[in-house]
Amino acid sequence: MIRWGWLREAAGRLRRGWRPVVEATLAATVAWILATRLVGHPQPFFAPAAALIVLGQARGQRLRRAVEVVLGVAGGVLVADLVIQGLGPGTTWTVFTVILLTVALAAAVGATGVTLVQAAVSALYLVVVAPSSESLVPFRFVDALIGGAVALAVSQLVDARRPLAPLVAEVHGTFDDLADLLTDIAGALDRHDEPAALAALAQARGMDARVDRLREGVLAAGEALWLNVRRRRHLGRLRSVDNSIRQVDYVVRNVRVLARAGVTLSRQPTPVPTDLGVALRCLADAVRAAGEALAADLEGRDEIADAHAERADQAALAAVRTAGGLFTPGRTLPLMMIIGQVRATAIDLLRGVAADDDATVLGRVDQALGLPPV
Repeated sequence: MIRWGWLREAAGRLRRGWRPVVEATLAATVAWILATRLVGHPQPFFAPAAALIVLGQARGQRLRRAVEVVLGVAGGVLVADLVIQGLGPGTTWTVFTVILLTVALAAAVGATGVTLVQAAVSALYLVVVAPSSESLVPFRFVDALIGGAVALAVSQLVDARRPLAPLVAEVHGTFDDLADLLTDIAGALDRHDEPAALAALAQARGMDARVDRLREGVLAAGEALWLNVRRRRHLGRLRSVDNSIRQVDYVVRNVRVLARAGVTLSRQPTPVPTDLGVALRCLADAVRAAGEALAADLEGRDEIADAHAERADQAALAAVRTAGGLFTPGRTLPLMMIIGQVRATAIDLLRGVAADDDATVLGRVDQALGLPPV
């Protein structure tokens, strides 16, 4: 019986993801044509193979990282070819040496697990399937370079059409994850659920990787803008957002400390105030709105960015006011630490999206917390 629902889902996924399919097909075909007609190699398997491997790894990456992938793939093919020439095809020592050196080379250029597997499969193909070549000209190495160069051109030129799109997606993902994390902490504290609080702490410790990807995204977007002369005017916009993204690292650190205090608070027998969960959810709303503001700023939607920034401002101050109402004598140390981290997170968040200077932001947050003006 035909599952029409599954077919509709598959068609929807294909409709949304058709572009990478077309890019991969065209890159592999062009690499094959160049290798056969330019180099004259009758069976240039590694031209389309390298194009597919590199395109899968280089899309959206910095130019230097993409070049490293190209050189890693082509270098692996050359190493494998040289080992086969020296030890002969099909022997156990050849298989061992080729795989060892190829995977080591891929790891040296920082390849991921997928690329390591692809490099090993390519090496096995050279040893077991591909006929030995007696020519001194390293055709297969040249084929791999051709395929890698085609994939590099496709990945960078396609990204150059929408150079900020990968960074915008990364901004959305980072801020949404951070907002979800704050909501999870609030839920764990509402339920007095220590395992959930520990899971939130583990997630908070993993947020550093998202910050690293944001930094890489800024660098990759800058390189993509330089490849597109007509869009270089957007570099000023990118620099402006880069200054805001620097605050994200501080926000992530604050939330990590908050999550650690949340674990301690969840272990104590005293009930957690309801308003604490309210404050954390307000802070989550502020984080989500701040992400929307930065994304809209990157896309040049200034009015929308200002509206989201205003929403982030209001939600952050609401979180601080709610947490400030819990700032009374007799509270436990973990609760006081969480209140302090709500304040610190709000400050760093508003420094990233507000037009006010640091002193004004600090004064507004402390006023919302109920502290006397300095």
